[in-house]
Amino acid sequence: MSQSPVPQPSRRDVLRPLEMVGGAAIAAVFLGLVVLMVTREPVLAAIGAGAVFIIVLVVLAMFAITLKPDETENADIAEQNQGAADAAGSTPGPLGETGTDGETPGTRGH
Repeated sequence: MSQSPVPQPSRRDVLRPLEMVGGAAIAAVFLGLVVLMVTREPVLAAIGAGAVFIIVLVVLAMFAITLKPDETENADIAEQNQGAADAAGSTPGPLGETGTDGETPGTRGH
């Protein structure tokens, strides 16, 4: 059985996590510098910068999760599901999917 070549992610898909981390780092450095100039307390500036970095990173990740996939991503998801179904010997379905043992995924191990 020949395997189809694995599609390589686009450059945009590869750099998306770096964009999120970079955006969070820029916001953290900005806030850290503002707090440092106002208070002259490096510890307070570091704490604020760290907190802003984490908060911005989480917010950007949540925004990224809410985006709907486009047609190319939907096609890729369908292709991966078909490949997994062919390998497992079953036909996938969005809700009533059954594994090779006849159990639904939510009832395994119970």
